[in-house]
Amino acid sequence: MGFVTSIFAHRMIQAAGEGVDSKAFLRSIGLGPDDSLDVTQMVAADAYYDLLERIAAQMGNAHELPLRVGPLMRPDDYGALGLAWKSAPTVRQSLERVERYCRLWTDTMTYELKEDGGGAAFVLHRFDERRLGVRLSNEATIASATSLIRQTASAGFRPRAVYFKHAAPDVTSAHQSYFGCPLVFGAQVDALSLSSEALEQPNQLGDDGISHFLLAHLDVEIKAIGTEDPLEALIRRVVSKSLSEGIPKMAHVAQRLATSERTLHRRLSAAGLSFKALVDTTRRQLAENLLQQSSYTMSEVAFLTGFSEQSAFQRAFKRWSGQTPTAFRKAEDLR
Repeated sequence: MGFVTSIFAHRMIQAAGEGVDSKAFLRSIGLGPDDSLDVTQMVAADAYYDLLERIAAQMGNAHELPLRVGPLMRPDDYGALGLAWKSAPTVRQSLERVERYCRLWTDTMTYELKEDGGGAAFVLHRFDERRLGVRLSNEATIASATSLIRQTASAGFRPRAVYFKHAAPDVTSAHQSYFGCPLVFGAQVDALSLSSEALEQPNQLGDDGISHFLLAHLDVEIKAIGTEDPLEALIRRVVSKSLSEGIPKMAHVAQRLATSERTLHRRLSAAGLSFKALVDTTRRQLAENLLQQSSYTMSEVAFLTGFSEQSAFQRAFKRWSGQTPTAFRKAEDLR
C-alpha cells in the first residue's frame, strides 16, 4: 500500500471548487475537515486516486482539475523540502532536491532529472496502474512543478515541452493555455522539459548557507523514514487518532484507509505485520509521549491511550516498560 502526503488531497479538493462537498471528501480518506495542512500526514495512495475519480465524476470539466491545483501549490506546503526548493541557488538545484528527497511526501513515484541536448527532462516515474486517478495525479504533479518554478525563479518560466504517457483528454485548450508550450500525449514518459537557460536561472531567494542547513535536516528526515514501513505508519496514525474513543478494530482502520478489512489483513500479512502488535506499540509510544508532558494527568493519559480505567493503564504500562507510569514520568523529569 503506497502513500501520498495529505497536502495533495487538500489542494485537489480545494481546486474542485464549491460544487463538491469538501468535508465529505476529506472524511472519506480519513482526514478531518478542520485539519491543518501537514506534509507529514499521509493518506493511502489508492484512497487518493479514488478521491480524484469521485471528484472528476462530480465535475463537468474534470480535465481542468490538475491545472487548477497547480497554482494552489506553494513551496511552504512542503515543509523543509519546500524551503530547500526556495533557497536553492538555481532552478536545476531545486529540481535536484525534489529528485533526492521526494520520498518524504510519497512512495508511489520517483523523479529523475535527465539531461538531453540543450537542457533536461524532469521525468516522473510512477509505479501505479494507469487508472483515471493516476492520470489526473500525474498531470497535477507536472502542473505543480511548473507552478513552483514560476513562483520561485527570478524570471518568467515556460517549459520547452510537456509529455504525458496517457492519451489526451477530449479538451486540451486549458492545458495549452496553462503550460504555453508543445504538449505530447501518448508519449514514452511523463515529463517536464526545460531548456538549459531555464535550468540555470537563479531563484529569487537562493541562499547557499540556508541550503546547507536545510539539506542536513532533510538527510536526517529521509534516513528516519527509510526504516519505517509506509503501511505501518498509516495504520499507526489512524490508531493514534482513534484511541480516545476506545481500541479501534481493524474494520474501522480499514474504513479510514478507504480499503476493505480483508485487503488490509492481506497486506499486513504480506508485510509480516500484526494488527494487534501495531495497536499495542502505538498505545505505548503515545503513552510515553504524553507522560513526558506534565500538563496531562494520569487519568487523561489513560483515556487518550484507550483505557477506560486508570488501573488498567498502569498495569499495561508496567508490562510495556517494566516500570509504573509515575516512575517513568519522574525519570523523564530528571533528564
